[in-house]
Amino acid sequence: MRIKNLILGDVNFQFKYGFYFVYAVLTVFYICLLQIIPVAFRETAASVMIFSDPAAMGLFFMGAIILLEKSQRVMESLAVSPVKVSEYIISKVLSLGIISTIVGILITAATGGKEIAVTAAGTFLGSVIFSLTGLMAAAKISSLNQFLLATIPIELVVFIPAMAYLAGFDNKIVLLHPGCIIIRLLEGNRQELLPLFLILLVWIGILYYFTNRIIKKMFLEAGGVKL
Repeated sequence: MRIKNLILGDVNFQFKYGFYFVYAVLTVFYICLLQIIPVAFRETAASVMIFSDPAAMGLFFMGAIILLEKSQRVMESLAVSPVKVSEYIISKVLSLGIISTIVGILITAATGGKEIAVTAAGTFLGSVIFSLTGLMAAAKISSLNQFLLATIPIELVVFIPAMAYLAGFDNKIVLLHPGCIIIRLLEGNRQELLPLFLILLVWIGILYYFTNRIIKKMFLEAGGVKL
């Protein structure tokens, strides 16, 4: 019940501050853009769009959400409440993951893609990974400029291998990289689904472990913030 209330609270918070409006505008824009892209390149373009926005937006939106919560002294309230760190993390990840997945499905459907279930799974898992990294980055900063600087190495580590894989650098070793796996899923590729899902779950487990430790420390410190 507490998780449900936290998720509903996060959804209301995100709606209030216009996150859903941004998602809606981007979705309409991308669907319209896809209609003018040649059919031969449409699915690849959709994969790039979903990877770079609905999935990756968890990274940037998470930073904005945490900064807003810090500025409103939400952390101080949570620190003395019965809410567990794990519940806080799960609520944040799921609330963004759900809307990201919906957007990913709509973009995939606009291309006429048949493997919507695989794409949806890739979008959701990608959103989880980006949201966890966003939580870790945002927990350690106190201003928007600091967060933008903190995301640069994250973007390089995640995006460069993924874009290289999309450009044709197809090697079994690169499929140990979460970004490359996400791209493969967004393409609707059903080959080796189980091992790829397991690798992603391992990455999510590792990221969750460090995120839990960092957020726990943030709760204890419950510091201020400058926007």
